[in-house]
Amino acid sequence: MSIKSMTVMASVLWASFTPQGFADAVDQVALKAEAVAIVKRFGGALKPQLKQALQSGGPVNAIGVCAVRAPEIAKQLSLETGWQLKRVSLKFRHSKTAMPDKWEEKILRQFDERQSQGELPAEMAYAEVVGDQFRFIKAQGVEAICLTCHGETLDSSVRDALNKHYPDDRAIGYSLGQVRGAFSLSRAL
Repeated sequence: MSIKSMTVMASVLWASFTPQGFADAVDQVALKAEAVAIVKRFGGALKPQLKQALQSGGPVNAIGVCAVRAPEIAKQLSLETGWQLKRVSLKFRHSKTAMPDKWEEKILRQFDERQSQGELPAEMAYAEVVGDQFRFIKAQGVEAICLTCHGETLDSSVRDALNKHYPDDRAIGYSLGQVRGAFSLSRAL
């Protein structure tokens, strides 16, 4: 490559790096950090309630907590933060609230591919601006607590409770550490 073509290329790159471009990049870093904090708040609110439900009433009781409290927590966090928050999965439990849109489905499939190459779900997240929205998605890995209701072998009482709360349930057959789905957040810019 000649000096002249390198100079032209450097000029084009420098011109595209405007103060607004820098500000947008900084804003995206801040938005991603905000989204990560919201995901942690969601998990921090739901997981203790699930553990308590399991201890006090077993898996059937925990299914009721997931069916009722998880959407309530997501709604409350959405109201408090201005972000839209939901949980999505390729094998969704509830077709009206957990079915991914096309963008989420694409990223979930990428997460599955990344996991097949050895990456852990805890390390998987993705963010980008889509139209006038900042979108963030964070993989949700299967933990031991999840297997009672999402595992490969389910007790008949668990199956009955799942059929009652989630008649179109597909979110079973998982193993420890697998990507079960994701937390999906969006916010208008």
